[in-house]
Amino acid sequence: MVIIGPRGPGSQRLLLSLLLFAAWEVGSSPLHYSVYEESKHGTFVGRIAQDLGLELAELVPRLFRVASKTHGDLLEVNLQNGILFVNSRIDREELCGRSAECSIHLEVIVDRPLQVFHVDVEVKDINDNPPVFREREQKVPVSESAPLDSHFPLEGASDADIGVNSLLTYALSLNEHFELKIKTKKDKSVLPELVLRKLLDREQTPKLNFLLMVIDGGKPELTGSVQIQITVLDVNDNGPAFDKPSYRVVLSENVQNDTRVIQLNASDPDEGLNGEISYGMKMILPVSEKCMFSINPDTGEIRIYGELDFEENNAYEIQVNAIDKGIPSMAGHSMVLVEVLDVNDNVPEVMITSLSLPVQEDAQVGTVIALISVSDRDSGANGQVICSLTPHVPFKLVSTYKNYYSLVLDSALDRESVSAYELVVTVRDGGSPSLWATASVSVGVADVNDNAPAFAQLEYTVFVKENNPPGCHIFTVSARDADAQENALVSYSLVERRVGERALSSYVSVHAESGKVYALQPLDHEELELLQFQVSARDAGVPPLGSNMTLQVFVLDENDNAPALLATRAGSAGGAVSELVPRSVGAGHVVAKVRAVDADSGYNAWLSYELQPAAGGARIPFRVGLYTGEISTTRILDEADAQRHRLLVLVKDHGEPALTATATVLVSLVENGQAPKASSRASVGAVGPEAALVDINVYLIIAICAVSSLLVLTLLLYTALRCSAPPTMSQCSPGKPTLVHSSAMGSWSYSQQRRQRVCSGEGPPKTDLMAFSPSLQLSREDCLNPPSEVSY
Repeated sequence: MVIIGPRGPGSQRLLLSLLLFAAWEVGSSPLHYSVYEESKHGTFVGRIAQDLGLELAELVPRLFRVASKTHGDLLEVNLQNGILFVNSRIDREELCGRSAECSIHLEVIVDRPLQVFHVDVEVKDINDNPPVFREREQKVPVSESAPLDSHFPLEGASDADIGVNSLLTYALSLNEHFELKIKTKKDKSVLPELVLRKLLDREQTPKLNFLLMVIDGGKPELTGSVQIQITVLDVNDNGPAFDKPSYRVVLSENVQNDTRVIQLNASDPDEGLNGEISYGMKMILPVSEKCMFSINPDTGEIRIYGELDFEENNAYEIQVNAIDKGIPSMAGHSMVLVEVLDVNDNVPEVMITSLSLPVQEDAQVGTVIALISVSDRDSGANGQVICSLTPHVPFKLVSTYKNYYSLVLDSALDRESVSAYELVVTVRDGGSPSLWATASVSVGVADVNDNAPAFAQLEYTVFVKENNPPGCHIFTVSARDADAQENALVSYSLVERRVGERALSSYVSVHAESGKVYALQPLDHEELELLQFQVSARDAGVPPLGSNMTLQVFVLDENDNAPALLATRAGSAGGAVSELVPRSVGAGHVVAKVRAVDADSGYNAWLSYELQPAAGGARIPFRVGLYTGEISTTRILDEADAQRHRLLVLVKDHGEPALTATATVLVSLVENGQAPKASSRASVGAVGPEAALVDINVYLIIAICAVSSLLVLTLLLYTALRCSAPPTMSQCSPGKPTLVHSSAMGSWSYSQQRRQRVCSGEGPPKTDLMAFSPSLQLSREDCLNPPSEVSY
């Protein structure tokens, strides 16, 4: 069929459908060829590749091969031209015996995809076997008193061929006493008989010799011959005769040895020795040296002498003779036909070939896994087999041709659920009782990278103290991959990004195999309170699959910053502060105020102030507020007090261990109306040279102007900050510290509040206010064994 038309998508689909249908037709019904036996090597049988719809170019790539269970070398295929030819000598009689039908079954297998085709090659008979007699000479005893028309059966010839080639025609050489008669049996075979046409006279002719020739029906004709020797016996007028011309016995193939088959009965009307009968037998079919029966020569009882097997021979033809003891003896003849009934005594056989293992877990439904052939040597219902598969598995059996099946995938596989299947193929015949056989098939499921590594949680929180040693192990991430082998090998890496002005990899690293997270440098709580980043886990499959988790690292504060003194005026930061105090002030007058700040947080930034005792134990009329740092008089000053006082104020935080700073305040007592002209010199722990006194009014005016200027500047800055938008801060950069002034009743003074942006990869920055109690702070040694997880 030729299709002419535009080559659109519809026509292409139609053509593809026709090709698939043709391929299915070829794969489902066998090809038939025929060849004569004894054909020469290389004899053409058929264009098998063309008939199967296969291209010559794809025979070798698709591993085209021909297989046969028992006759694999008789026929072969030329892979260059796709022709099936005779490879070695084919003898039909050796292959099939006398069976009317004889064929060689071939399995043609190609891969990519796997296909199986079945081919039957009929072996035709030629006339290559001449008819032969069992013996070179047949001796026939004939009594001289034998009447005319007496019949004397002869042993016929056998021809291994079949059909016309096995049709035999007999001819007897010329003689005056006998003529040849052909007897046709029920199975259309013929037996030659001698018919007496002229009475014998032993005294004249004691023996006769002539030739029996046989010609088959083949072309060219083949012949055979046997010498017939007639021995003329002396008068024993009556020969034994059986009560039936033939007997028929039916036996099962499983009968025991020595089982009685039949009791023959022959009689001879003569008396004495001429009436005593001795029985004998001769196997006619099958032609074999082995006799399966025995006969009692005295009783004529036939018994089994061996084991009957229906699969070897289903019928036996026996010629029985009854010979009297007269001189000469006379014989009677009959035939016994023994039919053997089949018994279900052969267990079915299972053969599994062409295994495609293991099976990929993403294999398509319908994928062929294995080829299965079943057989049973019994016949009829005993040889009919049913093939089944273990239930509840994602496979099924598909019948392809007679007793051939394909094991195919019936549903999707998942190696993570079931990694291997133990299949049991059961073959059961139709006998009663039924016989069965099983074959096991182990089907392994090969892994495909279809599962990404998974973390137990998507987010973890850990706490690490600042000032950790470089290379400190702070956490271990772990992800599990449900796949196998390289598909389950998980490697870890950081999801790189910027933390402020620096790369994330400058802060932390993760071990690719163990998942251990290390801090590459000491962390500083004052610089970075929270480090949030992602760790990626990827497997080694192709293509690789991966997933991410978020790790939040909170940096805990340590008391690593000592209190820092703030300048009260220009040039006085960290040095001595000089103050002029009139002697007329009363008790509680604030002389000066020491200001300090601690860069730490929490208790580490909680400051307290202490006034150190004067040298030599002298009493001084001043005190300092414990939390405010204000220096005030304890009483009214008098003339007895020294003109100059050097006050040492110890500023101490509440960390463990506590850190301190010392402020020096030089207090000069002046009389009312005096204007000292002294200036403080920046010297910690040392007093400068004497300063000249200046007018007190000038000092007060300068102080008032300075305070007014600071107030105006503060108001301007506040107004500008309120009107402007919030400044854009770099991601994860610390906020600007803000001094918080608290009263003497507050928890701490000059604590530092930090606005720290959360280090995350997405979303706007968040401002968290976090306070940690000293009881929750980790020791430096805890860095090496940090808590594995802290949940909020």
